[in-house]
Amino acid sequence: MGKPTGFMEYERKSQSERDPAVRVKDWQDYTVKMPEEEIQKQGARCMDCGVPTCHTGMEIEGVTTGCPVYHLIPEWNDLVYQGQWKEALAREHEMNNFPEFTGFACPAPCEGACVLGINEPPVAIRTVERAIIEKGFEEGWVKPMPPLKRTGKKVAVVGSGPAGLAAAAQLNKAGHLVTVFERSDRVGGLLTYGIPEMKLPYSVVKRRVDILEQEGIDFVTNTEVGKDYPVADLRKEYDAVILCGGAAVHRDLNVEGSELKGVHKAMDFLHSNTKSLLDSNLEDGSYISAKGKDVIVIGGGDTGTDCLATSLRHNCKSLTQFDIYDQKGAIRDELGNPWPQYPKIHRVEYGQKEATDVFGNDPRAFAVMTKKIVGDENGQVKEVHTVNVKLRIDEEGNRIRDEIPGTEKVWPADLVLVAIGFSGPEQGLISQLNVETESNSTVKAEYDQYNTNVEGIFAAGDMRRGQSLIVWAINEGRGAARECDRYLMGTTELP
Repeated sequence: MGKPTGFMEYERKSQSERDPAVRVKDWQDYTVKMPEEEIQKQGARCMDCGVPTCHTGMEIEGVTTGCPVYHLIPEWNDLVYQGQWKEALAREHEMNNFPEFTGFACPAPCEGACVLGINEPPVAIRTVERAIIEKGFEEGWVKPMPPLKRTGKKVAVVGSGPAGLAAAAQLNKAGHLVTVFERSDRVGGLLTYGIPEMKLPYSVVKRRVDILEQEGIDFVTNTEVGKDYPVADLRKEYDAVILCGGAAVHRDLNVEGSELKGVHKAMDFLHSNTKSLLDSNLEDGSYISAKGKDVIVIGGGDTGTDCLATSLRHNCKSLTQFDIYDQKGAIRDELGNPWPQYPKIHRVEYGQKEATDVFGNDPRAFAVMTKKIVGDENGQVKEVHTVNVKLRIDEEGNRIRDEIPGTEKVWPADLVLVAIGFSGPEQGLISQLNVETESNSTVKAEYDQYNTNVEGIFAAGDMRRGQSLIVWAINEGRGAARECDRYLMGTTELP
C-alpha cells in the first residue's frame, strides 16, 4: 500500500488549478494536469494502515463516509507509486465503470475516511483516481469491449445519468440488448446539463458514451418515456425496465416574490447555459444571462457554487451566495464530527476562489435566510430581503432557526438563482407504470434489491434514494443491473 514512509516524506497535494483571473474568461477545465512523478508521490502517501476504511462506503448520521462503489483504493495507490499505471487502471475499473466522472466531480468521501486523515492531511485519493483514468485514455488503454455473446434479452434503461449509464454498461457486459432513453438532446443527464463545462467537460462524458455505443448499447435521445414513447410499447418491447430518471423536482423556496421575472431555478440556469454553449458557444443567446447583473445565489452547496462560476463567466456586476448554515471551522469538531465521518469544515471551492479573485472577497453570506423577494412595477426582481438566523435544537430534536433581531438586510438583485436542492423524482412515468412510491415520492424499492412492486421493473439512483452523490448513483446502477440480470437469467455473475 504505497511507500511505508511516504506519508512522512511527502506533503499532500491535490489537483492543481489554473489562475482564477485567467480561467474565468473561458469555459475550459479549471484544473491543471499534475506531473506523473507528483502523482506517484501522492500514491506513496497511502500507508499500510492495516484496516483501510477509505474504500468502504456507508452512511453515518445521514452523511456518506468512505467510497460507496468500494473502490480498491489502497491497491491502485500502490500500483501508481510503483509506476504500474495500466494495472492501476484495471483495479479502478473493477469496481467503478466511470472513474473519470467521480475523478472530476465526486466530493471524495473516501478522503474523509482515510486513516491518515486522523491526524494528517488525507491521501489525495480523487487526484490519483483522476490521473489514472486520464492516462488510460491518453495511452489508448480504454477500449470498447463488447460481450462475446448475446442473451437475446432486451432491457430498457430510462435516464442516462450516472445510474442509468452504470446499469446499461453492466447489463451490456452480461450480454443483454440494452436501450437507454434520454429526454434531452445529449446523453449524460446531470453529468452533461447539471455540472458546468469547466468542472466536468462534456468531452469527458461523450468519450465514454462513444465507447458504450461501440460496445453495443443503443442510446435514444430527445425521447421522454411516457410522453414521446408510450409506456405500453415499453412493456411490450422489453423484458425488463430500470428506472434511473433522477430526482428532478426542485425544492420550492416558498417565499413571497418567488414567481418574479429574474428568479430562476439553478438547474434551469445551468442547463440552458451548457446547451447554448455546446450548441453555439453561447452565440444563439438561448440561455439565462448574468451579464452586467447583481446576482444572488440562494444555496450554499455545490450547485450554488456552479452558479457562481457560471455567472462570473457571463461577467456579472456583483455576486453574493446565501448559505443558511453558520460558517464552519477550519478543522473538524472531534466530538460532533469525529473521524471517519465526512469532515464538516469550511471549504473554499473553485467558484468561491474565482469570485474572491474578481471582487476581492468571498461571495458567501452565512446564516442568512431569505424572507421575501421584491420586484419593480414590471414584475422584474429588484431586491432580496434577508435576516440572519441562529440554529437551535428543540426538546423533540427538531431543527429551529430563530431570526436575530436587527440583522434584517436588503440586497440589490437583477438575477436570483435558487439552488436549494431537489425534493424527489417527477411522478408522470411512475404513475403510468403503477409503481409504488415512498412518502417522500421516491420509487419504493429496497436497497440492494431494486425491484419495484411491478414485475420486471427496477429503480436505481436518485429516483430511488433521493438527491445524492454521483458515486451512489453508480453504486445503485451496478446493483440494479445485477438484480435485473438475476431476474432475466435466474442467476447472475455481475458483482
